[in-house]
Amino acid sequence: MIELPALGWQSIVIFVVFALSLLIATYCTYAERVIAAFLQDRVGPDRAGPYGLAQPLADAVKMFTKEEFFPGGANKALFIFGPCLAMITALMSSAVIPFGNSMSFGNNAFFLQGIEVNIGMLWVFGVVSLGVYGVMIGGWASNNKFSLLGAVRAASQNISYELAMGMALIAVLMISGTLSLRDITLQQSVAGEWHFWNIVKQPLGFIIFLVCAFAETNRTPFDLPECETELVGGYHTEYSSMKLGLYLFAEYVNIFVVSAVMSVLYFGGFNFPFQYELRDWLVSNQGWELASAQNLITLLGTVGLFLKIFAFIFFFMWIRWTLPRFRYDQLMRLGWTILIPLAVLNILITGGLILFGVIN
Repeated sequence: MIELPALGWQSIVIFVVFALSLLIATYCTYAERVIAAFLQDRVGPDRAGPYGLAQPLADAVKMFTKEEFFPGGANKALFIFGPCLAMITALMSSAVIPFGNSMSFGNNAFFLQGIEVNIGMLWVFGVVSLGVYGVMIGGWASNNKFSLLGAVRAASQNISYELAMGMALIAVLMISGTLSLRDITLQQSVAGEWHFWNIVKQPLGFIIFLVCAFAETNRTPFDLPECETELVGGYHTEYSSMKLGLYLFAEYVNIFVVSAVMSVLYFGGFNFPFQYELRDWLVSNQGWELASAQNLITLLGTVGLFLKIFAFIFFFMWIRWTLPRFRYDQLMRLGWTILIPLAVLNILITGGLILFGVIN
């Protein structure tokens, strides 16, 4: 086997994380169409390749070969920078997500995680908050009133729902005492207590976080920034070619990232039921080395995490083709008068339960 230093293995992990983010976002466009067709009882993509599996490649060719267009009076530099910023921030947020526990080969051990920092959740929030600038810059630089209205909507919507999302997260941090996503995951892996993931301790916090995730990713029923019945195409009305593709692609990357974050915070991340019992059985009954057994458990945990992520992605798409779009006043009222008070109440309840030793 090739001997690589720890930095070499970690570099490979970083490359794989970014490649997987792009690959999953690419085929989310295909999954969206297949799920929409299933829910609407019609035929989905079936022309490009077997079962339409080459449809994302056909879309990429279409985007790359469409005419480049710059509207009159637009700021060209910012017009290009907007979608680039949206895509970069979407990809950066996946760097701190732990996709698996540690793997060991010989004397080298590494985490299945791009970078491990003790402020991982703060990193995600900071980078995601920067993403709204990509939308705002693109809408303003287009020199189009509909684009500007969509950009203003996106900014106010993201700011409003980040408050409730942050407060829902505070309750998880009160229990875990850390901002590290890896530590939060490992705290949900106590032997014999796999069923005590944070979803059991924070059901209200999870519902608040989930609703805010729809608003943060601009997904139906909260897709007001690109509401075609009111704003033509919203903030990306004037965009074409791959610049439009970057905006659409960034949305799917954000869905993947927020699904991974919810899986880590509330559903145990890469932990799965009876993982320690399986490892001990392999070592004691099957004669496996401890390192080999742990590597297998890590791989199974990674598969389990991706199954959780795919379940959330399916839920996002299911909701899109099930619920109608909110009015903008309803969107703001839900965020400010319902979710934020509920998030404050959740913090108070969590504090009380910790104070009296009900949860720890």
